[in-house]
Amino acid sequence: MAFQLPIYVEPNFDKEPFVSAPDAGICKVEAEGVAPPGYHALSIYPEYFKVNSQWSLVRESRMDCVPVVRNEGIIEAVEFRNLHVGDKVIVGRSEDGRYGIYLHATPFAMPEESGDVFSFRTGRSRETAYSRDYDNLYELMRYERDHGYIIWVLGPAVIFDHDSKKALSELIEHGYAHALLSGNAMATHDLEGSMKRTALGQDIYTQEQRPLGHYHHLDLINTVLQYGSIEKFIEEENINDGVMYSAIKKGIPVILAGSIRDDGPLPTVIGNVYDAQDAMRACTKKATTVIALATQLHTIATGNITPCYVNREGRIRPVYFYSIDVSEFAVNKLRDRGSLSVTPIVTNVQDFLVHLRNNLVP
Repeated sequence: MAFQLPIYVEPNFDKEPFVSAPDAGICKVEAEGVAPPGYHALSIYPEYFKVNSQWSLVRESRMDCVPVVRNEGIIEAVEFRNLHVGDKVIVGRSEDGRYGIYLHATPFAMPEESGDVFSFRTGRSRETAYSRDYDNLYELMRYERDHGYIIWVLGPAVIFDHDSKKALSELIEHGYAHALLSGNAMATHDLEGSMKRTALGQDIYTQEQRPLGHYHHLDLINTVLQYGSIEKFIEEENINDGVMYSAIKKGIPVILAGSIRDDGPLPTVIGNVYDAQDAMRACTKKATTVIALATQLHTIATGNITPCYVNREGRIRPVYFYSIDVSEFAVNKLRDRGSLSVTPIVTNVQDFLVHLRNNLVP
């Protein structure tokens, strides 16, 4: 069966308590970057606010932001650091609709679950069978390639192996990626693998250590810095494979967020954490599917700025979020955000990528 988006079910605002509810409270910002007392904090779920006697859905919602009322009653999600004096912030922490604020926790029509109170193996662990999850993901990816916006959140482990590096490159080349979010390490070791066939000095196919291999990533960074850009390095060194090569060739955004652990770093790595957050949010606000691979910190960061829904072409639809890691703790870290937004798969990310390539790439 071909993939079909679930139907968004809007609250019935013609019923109580919505009809009798007053407009949501509003207070103005009095100091730059400081929300007024009693501010309302947004979640990953759709939230409606009654402004000028009309219920409105917040635009491009993001968790841990505050709702700000703009002209004509438009409501925007704004980070604390981006609040300015005079901004009209919605205040109030009752979310059941009685006071002009409603959090819609069940927005999409879902199939009925078993009525059994007790059942085995309801969690997600290394013992879970993920066959159905893979099948669902294949169908989702085929749909999203042409109708959605797929973001990959990548840790360096995805390119430590020749086969997974090649698999992800082919997925990018065949349209199964619209943006990449990662850090300096992934890009560095990917380019190292394309230039020297190693990652951190280890052969990406045989896993053998190369003599003086611990210099390889530093030599790679130094060479790219000499050229001044990753694009120029790829051109001058005749690089013709790899994740970075495929992404640049395809013309998709690659956001590399810096870290205190970085060597170098490479050109285009964003060193200012708030600039990196803004760049990531520019992508995640368009996301319809997010696939996070073996990078706990980047996964949490991306999860915190990605809502469970998006308004695309006038239609509200879910954002699918997959977290893949060999560690149960890592993949379940985000599951606490709600079952609508995260599907954890406990597996080796190299095997995961090869499975996707084998089922999606002709």
